[in-house]
Amino acid sequence: MVWYLSKIPSWQLYWLNMSSAVLDNATLTAIEIGPAMSLPQIRGIIMGLLIAGGMLIPGNIPNIVVAGRLKISMKEWAAIGLPLGLALMAAFFVILYIL
Repeated sequence: MVWYLSKIPSWQLYWLNMSSAVLDNATLTAIEIGPAMSLPQIRGIIMGLLIAGGMLIPGNIPNIVVAGRLKISMKEWAAIGLPLGLALMAAFFVILYIL
């Protein structure tokens, strides 16, 4: 698994980590990051996880706690989180990989 992930370009790892919006960031980080990875690959993984993790409630533990305390439904969260998250993903992609 580590050998395979170390062959994926950093910009692809950035976008692939949008799966963190529906999964747990900590689990993905533990699975993905290994000693064979370059700094740009690790940066792509971390930035993708950080941004996409806020897009939906299950993305990370603080989202779950906040949604529960404020009584926010998944639909309400997604209505704001998905468009904002996609815009941030695009903006940071430009900053990290194009500029």
